[in-house]
Amino acid sequence: MAASKSGFMKDALILFAITLISGVCLGFVYDITKAPIERATIEANNRTYKEVLSTAAEFSEVEGSAEKIAVLTESGELEGLGYGSVAIESVLEGKDESGAVTGHVINSLSNNSYGGAVKISVGFDADGAITGVGIREINDTPGLGLKAKEADFRDQYVGKNADSLTVTKTGASEDNEIDAISGATVTSNAVTNAVNAALYYLHNCMN
Repeated sequence: MAASKSGFMKDALILFAITLISGVCLGFVYDITKAPIERATIEANNRTYKEVLSTAAEFSEVEGSAEKIAVLTESGELEGLGYGSVAIESVLEGKDESGAVTGHVINSLSNNSYGGAVKISVGFDADGAITGVGIREINDTPGLGLKAKEADFRDQYVGKNADSLTVTKTGASEDNEIDAISGATVTSNAVTNAVNAALYYLHNCMN
C-alpha cells in the first residue's frame, strides 16, 4: 500500500512538473508573438481604412466616440432596428497630409453571417456618402460568402447616402438596394446590416 501511494505521488509530481513547464513555455511563446500579431493587425486595419477612405493619410479615434458606442450598446437601440445582431466597434476620422479631416471610417460588425461574425470598415466622405466598404474579418464559404470580399460586391455601396440599405435577389433598381451574392444571401444581408449599423451611427450619433 505504501509503495502504491508513493508511486501515485511520484506520478502526480511528474504530471505537475510537465504541466508547469508547458504553461511557462506557452506563456513565453505568447509574450514573444503577441506584439508582432498586434502590429500585423494594426497594419492590416490601416490598409483597409486607406482602401475605404483613400483621401486620408492617417486615422485616429474620434474623441468621445468610445463613450457614445458604450451608451448605444447598453441601450439596445441597435437591436430594435431590424438589422439583426449588429454592433459598432470604433469610429475614426481620416486626415490628409495637411491635417484636414476628409471623412470618417466606422468599424462595425454583424454576427449573422453564414460563418459567424463579419467585421467591416465603412468609409464616409464629408457629405456622408459611402466611399468604400472593406472586409476586416469573415469566415464564410469559399466561392460563396467569401465573394463579399470581391470588388464587384463591395463597390455597390460606394456613393450611397441613404438612411439604410436593403438586399435584393432580383436586381437592384433603387438607390438603396444592394444585389445579393448568388447563393450567399445570408452573407449579403449580414454585410449590408453591418453597413446599416454604421449608417445609423453616422446619422444619429456623430453630432
